[in-house]
Amino acid sequence: MVTRRLSRLIAVATIGALVLLLSPTAGAAPGDGLASAPTLSLRDLGSDPDIELYGQAGVQTIDIPVLPGTTPTVLNTTALVPTFVRTASLTVLQDNRVISRQDVPTGGPVPLTIPLAGVRVVDNAVTLMLRTYLLPLEGYCLDPSNPMRLTDTTVGYEGGERAPTAIADFLPPILRALTIYVAPDVSQGVADAAVQLAAAIAAHYGRQYPDISLARMGPGSTPPPGTARPFERQVVITEGPKAQVSLQPNDSGVPSLLVSGPANELTNQARLITSNVAQYALSTSAVAGPLRSAPQLTTNLTTIRKLGQPGVNSTAIKPEVYISLDQTRLGRASHNVRVHLRGSYTPLPEAMGGRLVASVGSDTIDRWEVTHEGVIDRWIDVPDRLLARFTSLRIQLDIAGNTGYCGEFQPLTLTIDGESEVSSEPASPPVPAGFQSLPQSLMPRVEVGIDPDSSDDTERAVTLIVGMQRLSALPLDTAVVPLQEAIDSPNPAVLIDADDWDHPEIRLPVVAPRNIPMMMDVTDDSGQPTTLTLEPALRFGSLQTVVDGKRSLLVATSNGAPEQLDELLRWLHANRQRPANLDGVAVISVPGRAPVTVLATQNVEPTPDTRAAPDIKPWWFATGVLVLLVASTAWWLWLRRRRSATPEE
Repeated sequence: MVTRRLSRLIAVATIGALVLLLSPTAGAAPGDGLASAPTLSLRDLGSDPDIELYGQAGVQTIDIPVLPGTTPTVLNTTALVPTFVRTASLTVLQDNRVISRQDVPTGGPVPLTIPLAGVRVVDNAVTLMLRTYLLPLEGYCLDPSNPMRLTDTTVGYEGGERAPTAIADFLPPILRALTIYVAPDVSQGVADAAVQLAAAIAAHYGRQYPDISLARMGPGSTPPPGTARPFERQVVITEGPKAQVSLQPNDSGVPSLLVSGPANELTNQARLITSNVAQYALSTSAVAGPLRSAPQLTTNLTTIRKLGQPGVNSTAIKPEVYISLDQTRLGRASHNVRVHLRGSYTPLPEAMGGRLVASVGSDTIDRWEVTHEGVIDRWIDVPDRLLARFTSLRIQLDIAGNTGYCGEFQPLTLTIDGESEVSSEPASPPVPAGFQSLPQSLMPRVEVGIDPDSSDDTERAVTLIVGMQRLSALPLDTAVVPLQEAIDSPNPAVLIDADDWDHPEIRLPVVAPRNIPMMMDVTDDSGQPTTLTLEPALRFGSLQTVVDGKRSLLVATSNGAPEQLDELLRWLHANRQRPANLDGVAVISVPGRAPVTVLATQNVEPTPDTRAAPDIKPWWFATGVLVLLVASTAWWLWLRRRRSATPEE
């Protein structure tokens, strides 16, 4: 009897196990995922992997995104302690709880493994405070400008990513790659939705810099041809009779997302993915109502708080703070920038002297003496010649006097309030010119002109717009239109004509020479000056900036070599810093050579020699002689009449 019951229980357990193994979530415990979570660099998580902790007691805060189903367990880093330090320690805290504390060896770079046992995950993120304490050798002082450095910092996770079960879960906190699939004969509606989605994903993930690409499906296929890996997502955009957004399960366990509908509805459905409404899409299918993009309205007066800085402060013997003037946050190309500094500083004792200095880079733009009130209330003008896409205004408190041994003088605190105003005016043409004027001169809404039904141009548009979005603190609002419509439009635009530029109404800085070779002054990939000779038969691809009337244009084209344009786009996409560092008005890619940058507007098309003698028509010459003869006669008659009217003495 007992044996029979035991056999029956074993049979039931076996059948139950088989059911679990054959179910969609086979054998997955609530905490288990699709694959083991990897070790990720802080750079992949949107933060700087190199952490600097200044002073004897340095403090830094890091934010670590966490995928559902995973937990951060360890920080791996390399520590470099400043010279003349006897002992160093590192403490990791969360909400004033000590997570880890350890001594740091001195004398050179040393690897550190910092356990994170006991961290709490809140809203798919962990915030940690790193605190260091340095004790110098007897008789030595700490250099306040030489921090303790933690380099190449990575985060190790345990657990595995959970497959999304609803649209609200589709975008994970950490994304390594997104592939947007379209049909080979892409329509304007599909292209518009794909470009807008690519820009929205780039804005959503910010400095995580996920790899965003466009791929083509086979004719008539809806599911993607491949399968998504952990930390990756796939989206299919296709025209159809019914507007909807839906999860599409596949063999990999990571479902793709289908965006479908009539051409005029696709963009609206694609907006759902990154909108605030997505958190309420707790099912596998949803239909988005009207979701309008809201370009930020620009004003001539704002505050540094509205520009992303609630206030800045520093405590040191000679404190300094930095105010970020980001033209993309201003939402337009700007000039005549003025900052109304409001804040305070620690008043100096009678025996000390000091002044406040405002500078941009190595250029001092203002200085004034400190007072005993310790109040800052001053307008600072930032010259147009120092403006870039991103300008950092430094405010430093310099003091003179005896600060004691090892800076025993009480540290000073310098504070700039978040309500400090920033005044600016729209710049047309933009300041500065060229690539440093992008993308702010394309705001608030940029048209993307491509040839109809061109999947290649749509792919180029995705690459360009993603690159522009990564330079911007605000989301870009895009609209894909036919190329000629964008050319004829008065609005800012990105124009893509990969084969050849045959639109004389818009004159580019660099055009192919027609007859004789032309030499240009350029800079290479390292920024060193060099020359480039363009010959009539040389094929090249280029990205060029143009100011057409009051609007700015970015033109992607070639002289019959679309493959060179694609090579140029791959070169830009391969390094995160290249688009940000790009200067000048054009960048050119020729076969067998790294792309080069044209720093100033140069017309490389043969033109008539402007120094030659002007072409004077004979009748103009005769008319001039006649006018001169009439004027001379009138002058002679006037003098004679005057002399005759004068009485003799």
